[in-house]
Amino acid sequence: MLEWPFFEQRHRDLAWQVPTVTETDLDERCRAFVRGLADGWLEHTVAQPLDVRTLCLARETLAYHDALADFAFAMQGLGAGPITLFGDDALRARYLPAVAAGEQIAAFALSEPEAGSDVAAMRTTADGDRITGTKTWISNGGIADFYTVFARAPEGISAYVVDAEHVEVVQRIDVIAPHPLATLRFDAAPATPIGPPGKGMRVALGTLDVFRSTVGAAALGFARRAMDETLARVKERQLFGAPMAELPLIQAKLADMALGIDASALLVYRAAWTKDNGAERVTREAAMAKLHATETAQQVIDAAVQIFGGLGVTSGQVVERLYREIRALRIYEGASEVQQLVIAREVLK
Repeated sequence: MLEWPFFEQRHRDLAWQVPTVTETDLDERCRAFVRGLADGWLEHTVAQPLDVRTLCLARETLAYHDALADFAFAMQGLGAGPITLFGDDALRARYLPAVAAGEQIAAFALSEPEAGSDVAAMRTTADGDRITGTKTWISNGGIADFYTVFARAPEGISAYVVDAEHVEVVQRIDVIAPHPLATLRFDAAPATPIGPPGKGMRVALGTLDVFRSTVGAAALGFARRAMDETLARVKERQLFGAPMAELPLIQAKLADMALGIDASALLVYRAAWTKDNGAERVTREAAMAKLHATETAQQVIDAAVQIFGGLGVTSGQVVERLYREIRALRIYEGASEVQQLVIAREVLK
C-alpha cells in the first residue's frame, strides 16, 4: 500500500515500535500507553502542520495491534486538535509540548445528554471565562489533564480549554470495549478561549475534518487484523477432509473481505492526501472514508467471527475482541447515519 501515489518517501520511512504495557487497571493502561507513545508517535499529533496521512498510518498500525493504544494516540490528537489548529502561540506553548511528551492527557468535550449529533441543542454555557454545564460520552473523562470544551456564549458556540482540576467527574461509563469514558460537570469552571468568540463550530468542525479520516484508518487496522486472523484459521482448519480455504463459500467470503479492505484504504488515504495537499475542507472525502471504512470493518470482522465458528464468540479470541471494539467506531465522531447526511448534502451542493 505504501507504494501508492498517496504517499511520499517520508511515509515509507516511518518505523514505529508499538509500545506494550503490563498494567491491568484500565486507567493505568491508558496512562502507560500515552507515556510509551511519547517515543516517536505523539509528536505527530501536534505537528505544525498536522500530516493526516501520518496520523492515519499511525492509527491503522496501532489499531491492528491494540485498540487501547490506538485510543490513547487518537485522543491526544483529537483532544489537543483545537489548540493545534486554532490556538494562539501562547496556548500552544502551554499545552502541546506536554501532549507530545506524554506528560499530559487531552480530551475533547463536545457531546451532551441532549446534544450528541445535534450540536445546536447544546446547553452548556459560557459566561466570560467561566463554563457551566454537563458533558457526557467524553473519552479520557476522569484521566485527562485538560479538556477542550464547547459551550454556548453570548456570541454563539465557542471553544475553550479547561484544566482537569476544575472539572467534576460525575460518572464513569462502562462500555463493551472498555476505555475511559465519563460524564463531566462544569460549575463556573475557569476556561481559556480557543479562537475568537462565537467561532466554536468552526473549531469543532475543522478539527473533526482532520481527525474523521483517522477513525476510518483505525477501522482499517481492525479489519486487516481480522483478515489476517481469518487467513491463518482457514489454512490450518480442516473441514470435510480438506482445509477450509479450499471451500468455495469460504473463498467468496475472503474475496468480499479483501475487496472491502482495499476500498476502505483507498477512501481513507484519498481523504488524507487531499487534506495534506492544501484542501481547506475535506468534509465529503472524510465522511465517505469514515462511513465506508467503519461499516466495512464491521462486516469483515463479523465474517471472521462466522468463519471461526464457536471459537469466534469465545472470550479471549482476537476476533471476539475485535467484534466488540469495532462497534463504537460506527457511532463516535459522527454516527454512520450522520455521515450519510453529510455526504448527501455535499453531493447536493
